[in-house]
Amino acid sequence: MAPHPVVQAIIDLSAGAIGGTACVFSGQPLDTAKVKMQTFPTLYRGFVHCFVSTYRQVGLRGLYQGTTPALMANIAENSVLFMCYGFCQEVVRFLSGQEKGAALSDMQKACAGSVASVFSSLVLCPTELVKCRLQAMHEMAASGKITHSQNTVWSVIKSIMHNDGPAGFFQGLTTTIAREVPGYFCFFGAYELCRSLFADYMHCGKDDIGVAPIVFSGGFGGACLWLVVYPMDCVKSRIQVMSMTGKQSGFFKTFMHIFRTEGVRALYSGLTPTMIRTFPANGALFLGYEASRKIMMEQFDS
Repeated sequence: MAPHPVVQAIIDLSAGAIGGTACVFSGQPLDTAKVKMQTFPTLYRGFVHCFVSTYRQVGLRGLYQGTTPALMANIAENSVLFMCYGFCQEVVRFLSGQEKGAALSDMQKACAGSVASVFSSLVLCPTELVKCRLQAMHEMAASGKITHSQNTVWSVIKSIMHNDGPAGFFQGLTTTIAREVPGYFCFFGAYELCRSLFADYMHCGKDDIGVAPIVFSGGFGGACLWLVVYPMDCVKSRIQVMSMTGKQSGFFKTFMHIFRTEGVRALYSGLTPTMIRTFPANGALFLGYEASRKIMMEQFDS
């Protein structure tokens, strides 16, 4: 029997939290390299140079800088994302005149994921702001853009509260939503399409395709997301990190400034570590989500 809607929401939320945790631990060093290269595109010759330089200057700890807020960001984002994803699927069924629990097409699931991302952006933005600042703190201090560096989560939070108040945690929110909505349409659409293709090829249900196809489908979905929204993510990182030096322009002005002064290439700085990271990180995300959700759902089917 199907669980109560509240229980279903808790299952989706819990499964999303487990998936988010797996995502962080499998891809954090590459995410750190991405943020550094986005914020300082001329400082590093490439991904390997950024990775090695960070390791030499700060050690392994530098590559895992921002792990705590990254965990908070991913657990919060994916908990809300997958909980709202389940709810938005019901809304799509209602709007399309389908019965409750009816199977949705891959396109309908992509639309549900896109709408769900608006809600997850509200919890993602504050935690990602702290994460990005911590990841780029060494470069900000070394370049003289800030006089005092903060090396702990709490010191960054206190600095934001002192300088900007509670509203300061939502710097880059517009850009985050502009990134998430089209990004998660591609993310869920590509993931579900890939799973459907595996299910057709293997002549089984989408929930029974196995570990490797799920990991590949998750990685493919992540790759599609980043290829579409990477310039917007670059602008978001720039706004969130550079806001340490004072009030930043909005999304469009920052985008045009980067485009005019640094060129198109700067908008794609850090894409290499992102694409390398996407398969293990998003594969782990969906594997953690699907496996834990299946285990919890089986408790109600027995």
